[in-house]
Amino acid sequence: MSSGSSVGCGGAQASLRAFRRYSLTVYPLRVKLSVVLITYNEEANLARALESARPLLRNGAGEIIVLDSGSTDGTVEIAKSFGAKVFVEAWKGYAAQKNSAIEKATGDWILSLDADEEVSVEFCKLIPLLTSKPEGLTETGLADLADSLGGDSLNTVEMVMACEEGETQPHGSPIVGYWIARKNHFLGRWIKRGGFWPDSKLRLFRRGRGHLQERKVHETVKVDGHTAKLKNAFLVHHSYPTLSDYIDHMNRYSSLGAEMAVAEGHTGFSVINVAIRPWLTFVYNYFFRLGFLDGREGLLLHLYHAVYVSWKYAKAWEIGRSGKT
Repeated sequence: MSSGSSVGCGGAQASLRAFRRYSLTVYPLRVKLSVVLITYNEEANLARALESARPLLRNGAGEIIVLDSGSTDGTVEIAKSFGAKVFVEAWKGYAAQKNSAIEKATGDWILSLDADEEVSVEFCKLIPLLTSKPEGLTETGLADLADSLGGDSLNTVEMVMACEEGETQPHGSPIVGYWIARKNHFLGRWIKRGGFWPDSKLRLFRRGRGHLQERKVHETVKVDGHTAKLKNAFLVHHSYPTLSDYIDHMNRYSSLGAEMAVAEGHTGFSVINVAIRPWLTFVYNYFFRLGFLDGREGLLLHLYHAVYVSWKYAKAWEIGRSGKT
C-alpha cells in the first residue's frame, strides 16, 4: 500500500509539473472592439456618447480609449467613470490627435466617435454581427447577414465594395470598413436636406487598416481595402445646440480652412471667393438641395455656412498679406 501510494503521488507530481510547463504562459484576452474618442472640455456631451456605446462593452467585449488634450472641466472624470483608458496629450490637430488615439487601441475593430455623437440602439445590435470575424465579413457574408435579419433590414446594407484610390481587391476579400449614415441636429432639429443627410462617415474599421488623412479640417478615414455603406441612421450628431456654438465652430474652422487655402495658393483678395462663392454656396444648398424645407433652422444653417466660406477666403488673404509684410 505504501509503495503504491508513493508511486501515485510521484505520478501526480509529474503530471502537475507537465501542466505547469504548458500553462504558465498567459495571454491577455483579446478585445473585439475599441471605442475611440478625442476630447477637450466635453463635459456636456461625453456621458451621452459613452452611455450610448455601453452595450458594446459588456462582458469585456470592448474598451474605451479617450485621448484628452487638457480639459479643464469634468471630461476626464466622466471618461474614467465609464471605465475608459484615459490619455492626455497636447493638441496636435484633429487628424494627428485621432490617429494617436487609434494607435492606443487594442481591439480587432475601431469605432471612432466624436464626443457630441450618439450611437443608436440598432447599431449597437448590428456591430457585433459586422465584427464577428476579426478579418471582416466578405461581400457574401454581409449579404447573408442582411438576409438573416429579414424584413426591412434588407435595406440596411448598401454594398460599396470600393478600395481607396481606385485600387482593386480580389473577389471575396473581407470588408474592412463601414460608412455610417449620420443625423445632424442643428438647434435641436434634424437637418434632412441641403447636403446634410445622410452625411455618411467611415467610422467602423479594422485596426491597422485605417487612419485619418492629415488635413487641418474635414479629416477623413482612409482605409486599405473594401468598404460597405450602412444606409440607416445609426449615428446622431448633436452638433450645434446654440447659434453661439455654431458661430464659434465656424470661426475656428474657417481659420484652419484658410491655412489650407493658403497652402493651395489662395493668398490674393478675390471678390469671387469672398463674395460670389459664398452666395452661390447658399443658393445651391438652400434652393437646389432643398435646404429651405428644413424651416428656420435650415435658413440659419445655410446662411451662416455661406458666411464661413467668405471668412475662410478673407482670412487666407489676411494671412497672405501679413506674410508679405
